[in-house]
Amino acid sequence: METIPTAQVPEAFLTGIKNWQQAFNKQDAKGCAEQYQSDTTMHARPFGTFNGTEEIQAFWQNIIDSGYKDVDYQETTWEKKSDTCYILRSKWTMNKAFGVVHEEHWELQDDGTAKLAYDDFEVQGER
Repeated sequence: METIPTAQVPEAFLTGIKNWQQAFNKQDAKGCAEQYQSDTTMHARPFGTFNGTEEIQAFWQNIIDSGYKDVDYQETTWEKKSDTCYILRSKWTMNKAFGVVHEEHWELQDDGTAKLAYDDFEVQGER
């Protein structure tokens, strides 16, 4: 894995993760789900695997309804997989939990935006 400086990551990918984070922090599960491709697989450890935006939206709604909010990323790294795909890895914290993003595959869409094509993250503890 060769990480690249954030300054070299195309704006579409940085905007994608920013949009997801802002949606979550506004408690907008639909807005979170809109950052995923329709056929995305999301591994949310230890909760399970969720396929497609409908299941992903329901997962985020449940998390939000359980009082989780204020996600923040630390030690974020990016890896260029191709011109149209960048992989994000990071630690994260919320008001009630912390963990890691093992891999988020952000793929460039035909409209120039980036969306999550694959998501694998883990809750490692409570706060």
